[in-house]
Amino acid sequence: MSGSMRALVAVKAGEPADVLRLESRPVPSPAAGQALVRVAATPIHASDLHVLRGRYGFSLGFPAVGGHMECVGRVAALGPDTEGPQVGERVVVAAIPAVPGPPPVGTWQEYLVTDTRRLLPAPAPLSDFSACQLAVNPLTALLLVTRELDCEPGEWLLQTAAGSTVGRLVIQLCGHLGIRTLNVVRRRAAVEEIEALGGDEVVCTEDEDLMQRVTETAGPAGVRKALDCVAGPVGAQVSQALAPGGQLVVYGALSTHRQTDPAALTIPLQARSVIYETKTVRGFWLNRWFGTASPEIALHALSQVRDLVTDGVLTIPQGRPFPLEHFTEAVTAAEAPAHGTKPLFVLDDSHGAHHG
Repeated sequence: MSGSMRALVAVKAGEPADVLRLESRPVPSPAAGQALVRVAATPIHASDLHVLRGRYGFSLGFPAVGGHMECVGRVAALGPDTEGPQVGERVVVAAIPAVPGPPPVGTWQEYLVTDTRRLLPAPAPLSDFSACQLAVNPLTALLLVTRELDCEPGEWLLQTAAGSTVGRLVIQLCGHLGIRTLNVVRRRAAVEEIEALGGDEVVCTEDEDLMQRVTETAGPAGVRKALDCVAGPVGAQVSQALAPGGQLVVYGALSTHRQTDPAALTIPLQARSVIYETKTVRGFWLNRWFGTASPEIALHALSQVRDLVTDGVLTIPQGRPFPLEHFTEAVTAAEAPAHGTKPLFVLDDSHGAHHG
């Protein structure tokens, strides 16, 4: 397929609104084992913006097309001698760059080429809005709860930033699996919302003591498993609150998102608690998981997520559509604190996005 397409390109590292340009580029051609996908919708994640600033776990060679995690679209062509979804089939693309691995594929463009092993058929009941957001947050929630911490029904799971996108998905998933959640939030206003979502217990750090609430809730056995995406002193406090032998998996550092001083990016753990109570703290990063899991395992996990969303166990908020031309507004919206309104680039006219 020849012709040109529109792509949102970062010309150098910097603030996204300053370095992004809407350009015309040739439509790429798929090689053997690859598919050309006509992109319909793709989200704008905070991590996409950190990559453009040069503050993430992998770097880009600039100029580079933005967006490098996930999208939904239709197969436009298959490479020579390539098996895969049929031309015209709607697919989820897990464009997550595997670390270590080849450079990422930008999703903020009208067409992209990807390995067919990263394509998952998207059944009709799934909207484009849900389908384009399967591969990052819901997959992270599933992997953290089931693979990383291997939570059992009836067990307590302690998590920070329970109101975040992944936090909410963890609550829904745990409700479905019979795992009890102890949810940490910063503001009193968030408590009711987390309870309404199905969180078993909510601790508000604004006016409650985390250690005390954990002891009251879980009793003498305590809590042995925790998830943290805040880092800093909060992450350290969660580690403190765990029972001896407890495990903490850290998958984000929300407390440091505006922080540019590397010395401030820490989790101040107590040596006594780590040594004498043999607690473990380890990291989880989806990109590294994609680099170590086989394509079969990755696709299997992704299809589990797709089924949970299709069956209504996990719900993904609809998000806010933007055409590519409105990228300045869209990237600003990606870091505005309004929940459930993740900005998405919508690249075909069927959604009427160009009129909104």
